[in-house]
Amino acid sequence: MRLVKMVGQDGGMTLWFRTYYEDEDLWLYFEADDEGWAARQVEVQGKDSRAVTAASLEEVLHLRDWADLAAMGRYERQYGVLAEGPVDGWEDQSEAAKISAEEFERLWTEARRALGNSA
Repeated sequence: MRLVKMVGQDGGMTLWFRTYYEDEDLWLYFEADDEGWAARQVEVQGKDSRAVTAASLEEVLHLRDWADLAAMGRYERQYGVLAEGPVDGWEDQSEAAKISAEEFERLWTEARRALGNSA
């Protein structure tokens, strides 16, 4: 596996990891910044790995600052809700593991494609 922490454009460290919620049969994949906040999040559910979330902090902040509540609602219905707060403690979750930036990008692209036509 390649190095999973990389220096981001702002000089901070980026970490990619996954966790699993067995009760919901839900895989959660995160791209987290050096403060532990989710920059992007992908969730896939079920045996068919159906994408249910592909949300981005940058997009959410843009909507918060420049759009209205209706636009935020449309975004959340289409791409899901981004984790609020730091995503620390993930190492203790079921099947938690670091993943590569390339794996996260592949999952992100697939999830955005799948959810892109759902709103």
